[in-house]
Amino acid sequence: MPEIIVEPNGIKIPVAEGDTIMAALNKNGYTFLLGCKRGGCGICKVRVDEGTIEHNRPVAETALPKEERDEGVCLGCRAVPQGDIRITLMKSALRVTNPLLHPPAA
Repeated sequence: MPEIIVEPNGIKIPVAEGDTIMAALNKNGYTFLLGCKRGGCGICKVRVDEGTIEHNRPVAETALPKEERDEGVCLGCRAVPQGDIRITLMKSALRVTNPLLHPPAA
């Protein structure tokens, strides 16, 4: 199963086939700054440092201009990893939404 490595934390998240970056994080008890969840606002931008993604649905040019796409920026709500990827969150930090999935180390 492919994985996402989230920087600067180095946290590894498994990704089910067809899941977006946002969906994979949510399924594993994490989140980051979200907006419309439809590819129109651009709030969920992440930079792909390694690996490749595909946007699974249209993304508004106003939300993600070509210049940013060329620099490896994608929308977490629409970006589907095509294998292992390493990302950097751009506008927020990774937050735990389900502490039961992340018990404190003993």
